[in-house]
Amino acid sequence: MIVKEEFLSKLRRAFNLNLYEARIWTALLSRGISTAGELSEIGNVPRSRAYDVLESLEKKGFVVMKLGKPIKYLAVDPSEVVDRVKKNVKVLAEENVKKLDGLKGTPVLKELTSLHKDGIEFVEPSDLSGALRGRHNIYTHMELMIKNAERSVTFMTSSKGLLRKFDALKPEMEKLKKKGVMIKIAAPITKETIPIIKDLMKVAEIRDSKSINARFCIVDDKDLVFMVLDDSSVHPTYDVGVWINTPFFASALNNLFEVAWKDMKPADKITPKA
Repeated sequence: MIVKEEFLSKLRRAFNLNLYEARIWTALLSRGISTAGELSEIGNVPRSRAYDVLESLEKKGFVVMKLGKPIKYLAVDPSEVVDRVKKNVKVLAEENVKKLDGLKGTPVLKELTSLHKDGIEFVEPSDLSGALRGRHNIYTHMELMIKNAERSVTFMTSSKGLLRKFDALKPEMEKLKKKGVMIKIAAPITKETIPIIKDLMKVAEIRDSKSINARFCIVDDKDLVFMVLDDSSVHPTYDVGVWINTPFFASALNNLFEVAWKDMKPADKITPKA
């Protein structure tokens, strides 16, 4: 094979190719123009598969077939391939989004919702929990939680966490505000967070948590996500959160939060030290 397997792996991930496609494509790039038989030998691909692979690459815009005897294939410039792949990915994504949007209000979604509601009745309360690994997954789950909030959403976070929530969750908070959901955020107020405080105060009540070092989110006194690591000392990929659906514990934690909340200064009355 003319290229290393490590390089082929990168190509497969970047261009969404299978192994034979990556091998045939790189083989053709090294030749410029070639026959299926030649490419199968160079790329170490079974001859019986070479034509199918080349047909697939042609449909994706990686190669051009030249008519004649024997049939030869011409490599498309890689920069042009990148543009074609980007366009195809965008078109496919838009089509999939339309399909999913089309499910709203349909019998299919109603049936799925019914199955979920019926099935959840058989779930033990202790099973309504799970570990969330990686900050992206934590925030994705947190967004889902607050999206369904009906009464209240409570956040205790770090100063950096406040900045992240502004970026990731503010659109959902604005929707909750319109629904009349009470949003409280406790976080250390610093000069870095001041620029977003005024904007966030339009949708939430914010107070300075001073030296309290904790990160959690409580929704409607029943859903709770709490982080088990200090975000200042852990990489986002290795951050860990625990989700539990437990009115007993979530309500108890919220009551403790309310006790601390009374002693916290409102954000609009604080001027952090330079």
